[in-house]
Amino acid sequence: MTDRKSTMSASDDTAGFVAEQWTRVTGVGVDPHEYRRVTDGLTSVADWGPVFLRTGREHLERAEDAGSPLSAGTHLLAAARWFHSATLAPYAEAARAAAAADDALGRALALLEPGARRVSGEGFTGWLRVPPAGPVGRGGHGGRGGDAVGTVIVVPGLDSAKEEFLDLASALLARGLAVFAMDGPGQGVLAASSVLVPEYEEVVARVVDALGVPRVGLVGLSLGGYFAARAAALEPRVAAAAIVSGPFRLDWDELPAPLQDMVVRRTGGVDAAREFARHVDLAGLAPRITAPLLVVDGGQDVIPGVTNGEPLARSAPQGTHLSVPHGDHLLGNARPDWLPRLADHLAHTLTGA
Repeated sequence: MTDRKSTMSASDDTAGFVAEQWTRVTGVGVDPHEYRRVTDGLTSVADWGPVFLRTGREHLERAEDAGSPLSAGTHLLAAARWFHSATLAPYAEAARAAAAADDALGRALALLEPGARRVSGEGFTGWLRVPPAGPVGRGGHGGRGGDAVGTVIVVPGLDSAKEEFLDLASALLARGLAVFAMDGPGQGVLAASSVLVPEYEEVVARVVDALGVPRVGLVGLSLGGYFAARAAALEPRVAAAAIVSGPFRLDWDELPAPLQDMVVRRTGGVDAAREFARHVDLAGLAPRITAPLLVVDGGQDVIPGVTNGEPLARSAPQGTHLSVPHGDHLLGNARPDWLPRLADHLAHTLTGA
């Protein structure tokens, strides 16, 4: 086959990248019209990071000039989304963008959800958010995860971060669940100081200890699906799990070069990347996942070298597979087809309703 890039102009290549990122970035919560305005003038993928960083700063300025805490918090959330999205293309200043996203999210939550609190420990950091005060389901909740009807940990993937899945967090919060959106080793704001590790169940165990809850639900997205599945198999306090676009297995030699490059960057070298990919195989762990498990795949999510989640759902004792034929990777183009069902799955399992 002819390499697509070799037959395209630089501007066409940039347009293709912008189109490919459309559902993911708008799924993050970036306004689609603003996305079009910002990306229409791009002539190189190399400009993506600087332009997105600049747009995030514009939202910071709007937050400073806002007429109310609500408006300021809304602009800060927008800034966090733009800063995180700046890291989705190769960018020398990705660490600075990730730090800016982390700071903007913290400032936004301080204004919009004073009950949210930062929780950090060895190999992780994130925000614990709780539903509004008052009884929901079978119990009330307040400022700690243990006061909610259940607690869900949201696990990001290869190049995602805690700032990416705010709509998922909102769906869980609306069902009375506390949500801990985290960055783990090699992810988000920790990517500059650490590398990805396959033994993510150890990270999840430390998170559960820090949250002080007896059991949790897990949602893993993209590579985070592998991390969450490992944790569900090996950490007994995981009582429910859901996987979105997660790999069952990786074949390093078949992975596209851009994906290989990303794994190399996140693991610290070619040898480390190959070794990491070798670990991404859930065949032996899937039968050990005894918690109720929902696996969501998009029918249009086809990546060479990546075996999607259907074998995981088939092998897990309480696994259910939801395939959305028109869904892409992370199913940003199909949220109504899976997000309510995923949120209900976790809420029903954790509350017994």
